[in-house]
Amino acid sequence: MGRGGGSSNNNNSHWNQQQQHKFKPKWMKPESNVKREEKDGVTVTEYTLSRRQLKRYAGRKVVDPKLLQKYSKGEGVVQKRYGRKNSILRHKMKKKEEKIHQAEEEAARTETLLTESSGVLEAEEGTYTAHITQKDIRNAVDITTAAKGFDLQLPFGPYKMRFTPNGRHLVLGGRKGHLASFDWVTKKLHTEINVMESIHDVCWLHTEQMMAAAQKEWVYIYDNQGTEIHCLKKLDRVLKLEFLPYHFLLCTSSESGFLSWLDITLGKEVIQFPTRKGRIEIMCQNPYNAVLCCGHAKGTVTMWTPNKKEAVMTVLCHPRPVKAIDVDPSGRYMATTGLDRMVKIWDARNMGEQLQSYLLPHGAMNVKFSQKNLLAVSLGNVVEVFKDVISGGASKSYMTHKADGIVTDMQFCPYEDILGIATYKGYSSLIIPGAGEPNFDALESNPYMSLSGRREAEVKAVLTKVPSNLITLDPFTIGQVDVPTLQEKVDAKAKLIHVKKPEIDFTPRYRMKGKSGSAQKFKRKQKVKEGQQREYLKAAMEQRDTLLSDTTDNNTKQEDKPSEVLDRFKPKKKVQKKTEF
Repeated sequence: MGRGGGSSNNNNSHWNQQQQHKFKPKWMKPESNVKREEKDGVTVTEYTLSRRQLKRYAGRKVVDPKLLQKYSKGEGVVQKRYGRKNSILRHKMKKKEEKIHQAEEEAARTETLLTESSGVLEAEEGTYTAHITQKDIRNAVDITTAAKGFDLQLPFGPYKMRFTPNGRHLVLGGRKGHLASFDWVTKKLHTEINVMESIHDVCWLHTEQMMAAAQKEWVYIYDNQGTEIHCLKKLDRVLKLEFLPYHFLLCTSSESGFLSWLDITLGKEVIQFPTRKGRIEIMCQNPYNAVLCCGHAKGTVTMWTPNKKEAVMTVLCHPRPVKAIDVDPSGRYMATTGLDRMVKIWDARNMGEQLQSYLLPHGAMNVKFSQKNLLAVSLGNVVEVFKDVISGGASKSYMTHKADGIVTDMQFCPYEDILGIATYKGYSSLIIPGAGEPNFDALESNPYMSLSGRREAEVKAVLTKVPSNLITLDPFTIGQVDVPTLQEKVDAKAKLIHVKKPEIDFTPRYRMKGKSGSAQKFKRKQKVKEGQQREYLKAAMEQRDTLLSDTTDNNTKQEDKPSEVLDRFKPKKKVQKKTEF
């Protein structure tokens, strides 16, 4: 019904109101831009907008050019440069460029939905941020943030620690057998046991319901209640643990220099081989390509994949033994420390290029990147956090903290401004403003995930598991085609299967007694040609049979491969039943 009155049952008037600005905005005066018409006994009221109002409310909000530059995908294709005369191709290229620009704009518009901003620590005039202690920060921040900074005095050190990918849960493992896991935000304890063996490293698996502990002899798997689920006796004398979440692989390094990859979905070992580099107690993973980085006593850093028993890359980083390695969450930069008191920043995509180097007063034993590229370094019982280490602006430390004991392990908590450090005497949680990413992707890692959401995420992660044979140094090589090798295979197959008879030029010798007539010469010449061609074809058929037998052997080998989790979704082969007469 229009504002001028009329029948409320007439749908036509209601349709006209929806089509032509019928709802009166609050900023419009009661009698301005009003037009009333009477149609079929019904009064219809219409509101129109002036030019000034159209300029004010027309279209979507303009995106900030800085945000567009942030999400830019590069320069577009200039059609005049290539001289495309085909109108259809030119139209397709134009449509593609429009879609790319639209994607850039929509990605920039999502910034308005990110309500949280990153923290920052600023000092007064004449002072430095490194002079601000944890006690000063706890007194200045709110109660919720102050509760995130705490200290635990534990007598079973030295300790190893690890946060879950969503940054909600924490596991601690002491050298004297103490194993505990809890929600560090709410301080709710999940489990606390003593395994009665030394623990060298701990690691979470795909959820906070399962964790792995590298004990004195073997690797054990526990649930969040402290119940022992598995004992992996194939992984013995393990010093470091790493878990690849997208491949569901548990990676280990041992005292004897062996590297192992274990598929936890099947419980089977993917591969295990010696590195011949000695004891490996320094190892981390590159989250960009799932490659393992190991540090050695000769100052080298090697990179390993489960598809090759030799290092895919070896870089001499320090003239003395390497003490710590870490790769930032984006997988672009790698930090290494050695006994030469140097901290070096490397381009992880081009390992021959060193970006920055810094000299420390002592040799650093641990190094960790945060989500905002802050770098934490432990020097005995002192922890120093540096800012802008990649760009070269870390002339002095951003924050400094002196712990009660020697720092044995540390890690930045994801999506929180917290740095967790494990020492000989327990665990400490330090507040580092600006360390964590303020906005999280709920589909990737959700700190507030419910029970049903965790179950669904676990099922989806298993269904989208990446095979281990796709782990490469450059992930983009998977989508490329090995053109020379493929062409050689095609040419070899064409030569063997499609055989062309060779041309034989044979001139029969002259014979007496009427045996050198034209008919007799033709018969003798044809007989020799057929014999030579028959021998050639016989040899070609033997080569083809060997080729086919090799392919069938490869197929049978592929069929004999161990079953995987997703094999149940593959179509089953139809078996023809034999009929007996």
